[in-house]
Amino acid sequence: MKQVSIILQYNENLGYPDSELNKTIDTLMNQNHSDWEVILVDERGAQAPYPNIAKDDKIIHLPGSYANRAQALNAGIKKARGEYIMLVNNIGTQVTFRLSTLETFMMVADRNEDVGFVYSDYHLVDADGLEKDIHLLNYHIGRVRDNMDYGALLFFPKSTLNTLGGLNENYNAADLYDLRLRTATDFEIVHIEAARNGYTYIVKSAAKKHNVFDYLLAGKDVQLEMEQALTEHLKRIGAYLEPGSHYNTVRYKVDEEKKFEDCIASVVIPVFDRKEFIGTAIESVQAQTVQNVEVIIVCNGGADDPTIEGVKPYLPGGEKYDANKPQVKLLVEDVNNIGFCLNKGIAQARGKYYVQLDSDDRLKPDAVEKLIAVFDSDPNIGMVIGSYDVWEKNETTGEIIRKEDIPVVTHDEWTEENGRNNLLRINGAGAPRSAHIKVLQDLGGFGMNDTESCRNYGEDYDMVLRVSENHRIGRVWDPIYEVIRHSGGTDHSIDQATVDRNDNAKDNMRLEAIERRIDLNNS
Repeated sequence: MKQVSIILQYNENLGYPDSELNKTIDTLMNQNHSDWEVILVDERGAQAPYPNIAKDDKIIHLPGSYANRAQALNAGIKKARGEYIMLVNNIGTQVTFRLSTLETFMMVADRNEDVGFVYSDYHLVDADGLEKDIHLLNYHIGRVRDNMDYGALLFFPKSTLNTLGGLNENYNAADLYDLRLRTATDFEIVHIEAARNGYTYIVKSAAKKHNVFDYLLAGKDVQLEMEQALTEHLKRIGAYLEPGSHYNTVRYKVDEEKKFEDCIASVVIPVFDRKEFIGTAIESVQAQTVQNVEVIIVCNGGADDPTIEGVKPYLPGGEKYDANKPQVKLLVEDVNNIGFCLNKGIAQARGKYYVQLDSDDRLKPDAVEKLIAVFDSDPNIGMVIGSYDVWEKNETTGEIIRKEDIPVVTHDEWTEENGRNNLLRINGAGAPRSAHIKVLQDLGGFGMNDTESCRNYGEDYDMVLRVSENHRIGRVWDPIYEVIRHSGGTDHSIDQATVDRNDNAKDNMRLEAIERRIDLNNS
């Protein structure tokens, strides 16, 4: 019978009383697999007393002064005698085991010869007492974002951890992220999926709603650690793009440049049922300091889409039409496919540059001017990405107010040297995005829900990945775009199924990007 060493942490940030930790111990005492030990790594100092939990010969109390989590867990790994080691993320989350938890993990590990670690679906009890099964995503090499959920139990052969040298103690926050990236380089990562009543453990945790701006709350030091861990991983697998490598120059003939004197930029707005906001979006384009631009509205709700009535006032004959302002062009389609709308708009565009604008957002008056200035600074630049601030519509008064609690979103984790590599870790690059139309067309245009899980999601992220592999990405660090949040927005009250679908979509794009980059480096 093989022994399992279970490593638990104990400190002032446990987040629940010792009596709850005792429940974790109780469920271990009742395991069908009896050959186990607990290494309780107590971070309160070398003289810390034994916590107020059950005492047993199988529980090894390991008090000490540890610089960080990595050092504490490494101390537990070193002390462990088992052939398998289970790392338990029990700080802030109380874990209880089922009768067959250890046996299940062991059998799965034994079935997979090159296993690095095993993770499993689980059952969640949130702070409100609501219960639900959590079905995690299957691992593949595109799952390199740092917020990938592997649950509270990570089950390793001790030989794997010995080969890897344990956790990197130079990291205060990226230690577990780095560990699973290093594991994935040479070993298999195995997921136990749960059917009805098939979850292997229960987590009691504080409820937390999905927030698309969560990444803004992470400190710069955390972001830098995560970036370093990913960068080293990309180098190991041959997907790292060296600074300045593979950049191509965007070239135009004299007659092409002449044509753009009349229209330098085309602002393309794909839209479905946004009559309420479309006028504000149009007017933000017509107020640009650069006036040789156009607005192309691609309405994909068919002839009956209410948005059309919101656009008509800006067309010739409409009460808000002004021949001296940038032209508004309306295209009506009946297929709700954002990639199709963007590609159709670009095909109709007269401008040199495409500029993104969502139908419920606004450009600041100097947006196009600042974007063009960056393009003009370097012919290797294929795309320019700006910064934005966040506004919110009051559903009662209709007033749109700046959300001061959310700082200007600059995505300043983007650096000239490493931005396109680090982009694989995070879920966005900023807004608005602008690109040479020629570059977009050379790359085959935007995805049209023709890759896994897209469903009108992530086509812009995919395009940034692809452009960055062939051209330099320029940046505008000033806010030139206004995101308006409202109850009908796509980032409002996102449920877990949608979060998972969206994560699948972007992770698949990351997978394709990693494969392209490996090929690019080998060419």
